[in-house]
Amino acid sequence: MKKIFSVLSVAIAVFSISVDAKTNNPTQVGDDIIANQRAQLAENTKGKGFGPQSPRDIDSTEGKNTVVFGMAPSYSKMNLCNIHFHKGAEHAGGEFAKYAGNGDGHGYQSGYAYSGTLSKSEKTPISQGVCSSDHGSLQSGDTIEIHYVHSSAQVNPGPTLGACLSDSIKNPQLRVEAQVYVLVNDKNALDFAKLTKYGEKGGFQQALNIPNDTGTPILYNGSTTGPSYNEAGSPFHVTWSVRPKVAKVDIDSVGEWCKGNVFNEDHAHGVRNLVTNPDLLSPIK
Repeated sequence: MKKIFSVLSVAIAVFSISVDAKTNNPTQVGDDIIANQRAQLAENTKGKGFGPQSPRDIDSTEGKNTVVFGMAPSYSKMNLCNIHFHKGAEHAGGEFAKYAGNGDGHGYQSGYAYSGTLSKSEKTPISQGVCSSDHGSLQSGDTIEIHYVHSSAQVNPGPTLGACLSDSIKNPQLRVEAQVYVLVNDKNALDFAKLTKYGEKGGFQQALNIPNDTGTPILYNGSTTGPSYNEAGSPFHVTWSVRPKVAKVDIDSVGEWCKGNVFNEDHAHGVRNLVTNPDLLSPIK
């Protein structure tokens, strides 16, 4: 999940795909950068009372963080405030357990990918990638993790996670329903416009078509995500509900959504490194 407010600037090492003169191994250089970022995260959060962090491996229940906060209500009793997505699954586990690589050190070309198989037609590239940004575009076979963000405040869906706050409640409970999708070249696959459709239901703003057939969600307490927190702890408390199975979505429908939506989202966001330090994780019960 994207960072809500500006935090102290974090110096993130620049990853270069060029061959390192000492190791002669670009992969090892990337490993060293990720290891350094994790070390800095541990150092910058040690003894400061940060709560449990995200993302994490949802197949692992280990966690030693002692900060406790109540689980947010069911998303059906909260207001949808934002929808955005990341290229590569931020979480690991379930059907998205294939490591996509270290990326560029800034959260791009990294994360986790769909572990299953696609047919030849499903993974046939389209003529031009969709949802382009300075960090590239999306193509058939790419994995994305969508975050349906909910707030206990009386708010309406809108751009950025600032839409989750209100003048009346500055510290609302936050909950993210997370679903991982794989983009396929198939018009019969799920339609992203339908998956992101929202409206009022039961007196709350709701995402009306969050998949209910992708496994029992893993619930845990964590934080906001995004690469800005690779070396700094997130101060926000978030209840996460992460579905373990991947759904297939028509890549062209994702491209159409990126051309215009109420959330002003036009590209995929980078991912935060998987948090592996037990001191920064809550136990999953």
